[in-house]
Amino acid sequence: MSTPAALAEPTVAPPTRWVALLALASVGLWAGFFGPISVLLAQQAEELSAAHKEQVLALVTGAGALVSVVCNPLAGAFSDRTTLRHGRRLPWLVGGALGGAAALLVLSVAPNVAVMLLGWCGVQAALNAMLAAVTAMIPDQVPVARRGRIGGVVAVAQTVGVVAGTGIAAATGSIAAGYLAIAAFLLVLAVPFSLSSRDLPLPVEARPPFDVRRFLRSFWISPRRHPDFGWAWLTRFLVNLGNALGLLYLLYFLQDVIGYSSDEAEDRVFVLTAVYALTLVLTAVVFGAWSDRLGRRKVFVIWSGVVSGFAAVLLGVGQSWPAALAAAVVMGCAFGIYTAVDFALITEVLPTAIDRAKDLGVINVANALPQVFAPVLAGVLLAVVEGAGGVVESEGDGFSTGYLALYLLAFVASVLGSVFVTRIRGVR
Repeated sequence: MSTPAALAEPTVAPPTRWVALLALASVGLWAGFFGPISVLLAQQAEELSAAHKEQVLALVTGAGALVSVVCNPLAGAFSDRTTLRHGRRLPWLVGGALGGAAALLVLSVAPNVAVMLLGWCGVQAALNAMLAAVTAMIPDQVPVARRGRIGGVVAVAQTVGVVAGTGIAAATGSIAAGYLAIAAFLLVLAVPFSLSSRDLPLPVEARPPFDVRRFLRSFWISPRRHPDFGWAWLTRFLVNLGNALGLLYLLYFLQDVIGYSSDEAEDRVFVLTAVYALTLVLTAVVFGAWSDRLGRRKVFVIWSGVVSGFAAVLLGVGQSWPAALAAAVVMGCAFGIYTAVDFALITEVLPTAIDRAKDLGVINVANALPQVFAPVLAGVLLAVVEGAGGVVESEGDGFSTGYLALYLLAFVASVLGSVFVTRIRGVR
């Protein structure tokens, strides 16, 4: 039997309109993730439990990350097996967008921490299903030689989504209005791509028989049998751990260390996010395309990870608004290159075509797990080094050794992730 189109390696690049609509859907998706993460969850934690805001934020974001660890590869695996005539990714894209919007509505009316926790876990479950579908459509439909460019476009879309979500959250007059606006934004941007996804249906006869034990075992991809995949997973985990350590307590860092008021700190978070986004946009597509032309991935991933780590050092040593701005510029340049090229690299080490979404979901666990470990590591480190949750005694005065230790840990994680890229053998 000939290879179905859904499983064949693509040879013809999709049209520009498809890429543009994919980018729009990605903007909505990442706004759904980062509007809450950047501003709303921290505000809500403070509103519901001001005395324990750090612990509440760590609990909610950590639990949500655990949900994403499970739901992303699981949704990917089921999308790999979906045989609807409209395609195997589209149902999960549409369902994820609708479910994510509904969960954001739950967050908008959360009266206590328990409902807040439930709502955020719902957002993570639904949007990770959407993410699994959107991500898999790229190796489904984009030839290898163009994945650096498309990776750059998706990196830009992700960043625009982060800025848009943060801006919407900061601009709305209340926490509830922020969640409602982000839900509407997500749905409006998901619709055009849903109507023009060009998703490829999987014939029923091409779907492997379902066996529960085999299905569950498939989520373990042996590093011994697939070493390049294993190293790619580890490097992504470490670089994203460094990034999560650097960003998780940024709002509190601006309030408690630099000394801004709550409203000022929210505005400054938006400014830093915008600066980061601008520099990322200026580098992602350019370096992704350069990587395609050279046919090389590793050198870009290695050095961008190292530079990303140095941005964390700059923030930890400087502990001032100018240092934060400089770190945002450096981090944006580095992460733009990293995000674009590392995605292209990962698509070249996937073990099989039949399991693209599931395997990309396993890779995405390396994005989600740092959100579980980072709150724990950061909370413990700040408490041990500074005491009392890591808040300096005189707000905005002096030097926080706790945040210095936190950002040095972020540096170590990023550099280790870069070093391990050299162990990947099947990609130049």
